Amino acid sequence: QVQLVESGGGLVQAGGSLRLSCAASGRTFRSNTMGWFRQAPGKEREFVAAIAWTGGWTYYADSVKGRFTISRDNTKNTLYLQMNSLKPEDTAVYCCAADPRSYHIPTMSPVDFGSWGQGTQVTVSS
Repeated sequence: QVQLVESGGGLVQAGGSLRLSCAASGRTFRSNTMGWFRQAPGKEREFVAAIAWTGGWTYYADSVKGRFTISRDNTKNTLYLQMNSLKPEDTAVYCCAADPRSYHIPTMSPVDFGSWGQGTQVTVSS
């Protein structure tokens, strides 16, 4: 059974940093695009960042560009999101996801991601 488990969330003051991790088990995702999405209370799920299976292609939402960095370690089957200069508007539940299509053109659309983690809460205080 495929499982994605996020960790690293928490409470941080504005301007602070957090590093989220997403550990995959049950199968390897080293040939798949992986991404981070977030959902704040009362809002729709929002794309944050995605990374191709090679790690050589990354894409970010405008709202996090220059502050967040997505990376992956395929030897550990783990995805990361380094978040710097956090703002109160970054407060949300952050979920990692994997595109089940191997070696496919990278995507940012949530409908293309077939495996999702439960999420980790990030709260940024002002």
